[in-house]
Amino acid sequence: MLQIRIHGRGGQGVVSAAEMLSIAAFEQGRHAQAFPSFGSERTGAPVVAFCRIDDSDIRLREPILQPDVLIVQDPTLLYQVDVFQGLTPDGYVLINSKRSFGQLGLAEIAQRHRSDRLTTVPATDIALRHLGRPLPNAVLLGGFAALSGLITLEAVEHAIQAKFSGRVAEGNVAAAAEAFDFVKREMEELARA
Repeated sequence: MLQIRIHGRGGQGVVSAAEMLSIAAFEQGRHAQAFPSFGSERTGAPVVAFCRIDDSDIRLREPILQPDVLIVQDPTLLYQVDVFQGLTPDGYVLINSKRSFGQLGLAEIAQRHRSDRLTTVPATDIALRHLGRPLPNAVLLGGFAALSGLITLEAVEHAIQAKFSGRVAEGNVAAAAEAFDFVKREMEELARA
């Protein structure tokens, strides 16, 4: 079972990201569940959402304490919340940032985990270009598809179109595709280094 924890702030689409990820998994014939965990439900407050993906029925209902995947939608949370708590040794980490792990002060995390499973993507900038709003959720799903290969970009695009319509869907699909290409290039450069 793949267990994913998404950290962000209220208003960034954290819950929608988990829902779209589960839709993408369903699109690929897998079982999935998505659910949020709220503290104070207000814009800007820390929010966590969870997604589980498996090839068989999922009976667990508790929060994910040992994620295989961390997606961090707001890098300011890196200094406020222990987002890395419980991360499995072979876990994937995708952070919304223009800065590298070293520049973010995460060199120790980078040393303890596989470098081919850690990356950053400027999701907010990509979202602003395609949507005109700083909503990194769908963008990061495109980046996650490229980083992990565990879901396809096509499944992410389907999930976006199931959640949104019209120009919002088109903008999110384009943003997710740009993030996918960005992360693919980053991973190719890392492999060459």
